[in-house]
Amino acid sequence: MTKVRPPAAASASLWERDEEVAAVEKAVETLCADRSSSGSVLVFQGEAGLGKTALLVETRRIAEARGCTVWSARGGETLKSVPFNVVRQLLQPALVPMLPDEARDYLGDWYDIAGPALGIAEPGERQVDPQGVCDGLVVAVRRLARRDWPLVLLVDDAHWADQETLSWLAAFAERVTDLSVLLVVTRRAGDPGGESARHLEAVAAVSHRRGGALNALTPAATAGLTRDTLGEHADDAFCREVWAVTGGNPYETVELLAKVQDSEIEPIESQAAELRGLNRSARGGGLVARLEQLGIDATRFAWAAAILGSDITVDLVARLATMPRADALRCAELLSEARILTAPDPASGPVDDGDLEFVHPLIATAVLKSIPGALRTAMHGIAAQLVLDTGRGVAAASRHLLEVHPDDDEEVVGQLRDAAREHLAVGAPEAARRCLERALEEPPRPEVHARVLYELGCATLLTAPAKTIDHLRTALGMPGLDCAARVSAVVRLSQALLHNNQVEEAVRTVEAEAARHEPGPARMRLQAVQFMWEGVHAGEVSSPGRSERLAELAATCTGRDNSERALLMLRGFDAMTHGESASEIVELCDRALVNGRLAPGLGWTDTDWGIELPLILATTYAYTDHLDRADSLYTEALRCYESAGWSGGHLALAHAYVGLGHRRRGRLREAEKALRESLRLAERVGRGLPLYWSATCNLVDTLLARGLVDEAWRIAGDHGFAPPYPSTIVLPDPRSVRGRLLLATGRTEEGIEELEEAGRAAAALGRYNTVLMPWAVDLARALAVRDPARAAQLAADVRQQAERLGTDTAIGEALRCAAALETGRRKLRLAEQAVARLEHSPCQYEYATARVEYGIAARSAGELEQGLALARFCGADGLVTRAEEQLAALAVLR
Repeated sequence: MTKVRPPAAASASLWERDEEVAAVEKAVETLCADRSSSGSVLVFQGEAGLGKTALLVETRRIAEARGCTVWSARGGETLKSVPFNVVRQLLQPALVPMLPDEARDYLGDWYDIAGPALGIAEPGERQVDPQGVCDGLVVAVRRLARRDWPLVLLVDDAHWADQETLSWLAAFAERVTDLSVLLVVTRRAGDPGGESARHLEAVAAVSHRRGGALNALTPAATAGLTRDTLGEHADDAFCREVWAVTGGNPYETVELLAKVQDSEIEPIESQAAELRGLNRSARGGGLVARLEQLGIDATRFAWAAAILGSDITVDLVARLATMPRADALRCAELLSEARILTAPDPASGPVDDGDLEFVHPLIATAVLKSIPGALRTAMHGIAAQLVLDTGRGVAAASRHLLEVHPDDDEEVVGQLRDAAREHLAVGAPEAARRCLERALEEPPRPEVHARVLYELGCATLLTAPAKTIDHLRTALGMPGLDCAARVSAVVRLSQALLHNNQVEEAVRTVEAEAARHEPGPARMRLQAVQFMWEGVHAGEVSSPGRSERLAELAATCTGRDNSERALLMLRGFDAMTHGESASEIVELCDRALVNGRLAPGLGWTDTDWGIELPLILATTYAYTDHLDRADSLYTEALRCYESAGWSGGHLALAHAYVGLGHRRRGRLREAEKALRESLRLAERVGRGLPLYWSATCNLVDTLLARGLVDEAWRIAGDHGFAPPYPSTIVLPDPRSVRGRLLLATGRTEEGIEELEEAGRAAAALGRYNTVLMPWAVDLARALAVRDPARAAQLAADVRQQAERLGTDTAIGEALRCAAALETGRRKLRLAEQAVARLEHSPCQYEYATARVEYGIAARSAGELEQGLALARFCGADGLVTRAEEQLAALAVLR
């Protein structure tokens, strides 16, 4: 801030903004260097009137002078409840001129996901994943940036942007270095809270401008601006008073000087006392008084414009203010002359004749607050009907409906419910929540009330599980839900309880509802959900005889409907964890499929049953040596979620289980890649969730298999892979994996204790699948020297349990364990048997390990060479080193 007078072409609000303008010039210069230039973010923060908007105007001038494409948007105080409002302003001008087929070709698979949010495609009938929409919007900008390079995006008043736009803005800012785009954002400090504040801080964190907030003008700059506006004859005392009255606020200074010009006051010390009165008339109550001086019609016109907030036109305002068009035109002219309204800047987008906007957000806020409360509420009601009459739909009208006074209006309830459905269909669950909560205030008719609560519970399930629990419990306590809706509400309630870490209550809720129903499809569905939560979640809450009851119920199922198919899947998973016969388990799972595929209603994106059932089916196949079927299901999940735009927790889990499939097959490099992507996605959803544990546990297990022990330890430390463990089942067993990690890093005592605890937990739950719960294998090896008798007993138990399961992998791994405890010929024979078994297993890493171990025991270079080739194929670096060292040792002996 060294220069007093700005360049002639600059706005008056750019006085003492040299540093900020230089940052813009540098960023534009970098962007325009070539198409491979990295993108960047600039954030300008300051109180109202300090020239943030002027900086964006100057940014546009600089960028356009360099041949850049510039798109801009602005948040609005009255428009924060309109989802995707700001991002639509930003991107629609580039997309709306395209024909629908052209836009579809341009956005590809993301058209159906991001198109509705952008307002260029009709929404579908089902709820979409907000994270997927956010990612789709990032992709849209990526593709537009390639077409319109060099591209500059300007977002003004981001503190008033809608939450959906801010979520996209934060995600986009994080990836902007991969794009050749300059993003410039202005915001006030301290306005938003909650999620909006978090998103804004995320944008600020990647900003290339690390300076503080914009400062007010110094007395010297204020004097320079005063003389530049009023003439060099403005004396020092007058200039000092201008600064004292305005506090150096550029906007207030400009407005005050305009008032001085209008009043024809001489800029001399004797007239300085007039400044405070003039300044009051330009702001707050003074502005309202000035508005009233323009007459009642002009006041009504300004009020109507403030109610509309955006898309202000003379015709729309005339209809809302109920005045003839000629009167409306006269009022628009009066308000423009008074510097209250103005025509939009054509540089910001297409402008039609009659389009208007407020000169400054401060004026819009002051006008809106000046409207008497009852009148403002009534005008919102008229505005809502006006929006509907002009064909813009209930979603667009909903921001006005939210402001209408509750009046027991059945039509308003219906409109708000319809708006909520539209918001969910474009990926805006928070907007849907606001509509449904407002619908409850109306209130709905008694026969509809429970249904509205149920819809609200569904809308808030993932974002506010505690509120969902209250809504659904209230709904279930009221009349109005038919049998199917009641069952669905109970299932949703149990899901919300699980998300809220109330596992036992979730199980008991479903169990109690099942007891209310006679035998039939509804009761069977509830029983299946109960068994699912007991089996997949917690374990500690399983009721006595659960597995026996599940087996008995599943024995009557042929797979004729989805409730029966669900029970067959659950029975197969339960039997797999207990280590029962693999052939019988696979037969149960096969009966749950329809022509070898998931039945309609049980698919990966079907919400009635959720992701748990297909996951446990695929995992049951994975741990019974049917990896071809498991891989097919995991890959299908990934494809479904990517095409549907579900890029939150569902996609994270899909990548985790694709990684698990690769790990089981021995494709360790591919497994690590998939699991790192899963962990990246899981970080966005939140630490501590089951999907986060799944990604971390599998990645640590894979890194250990690769021999990357230090990296496995780092990942475990960075991502909290340590007790206490989650109350949901994680595959493979996290205690077993952590025990193996501790042994690998030389923490033997800790490792043994962790594995002992894994054994106690597994025994309490009756889980004896030695591949899923490999604690005993590692513990036997760890105790081989200090407690050989215990080690031998563990190995014998593993062998017995593996024979019961009957898979080549389980038996081969049991033989490897036994061989590790023996010496001489017995060791050689057991190692050879392990190779023979694992040769038929789909698990190539275990087979490679058995080959190397047999080669070492037999001192066979040929066996070691085969093991080395397999280890290299798997990407098992540690095993490769071990085999190479043994081959080198054999060569020396020769």
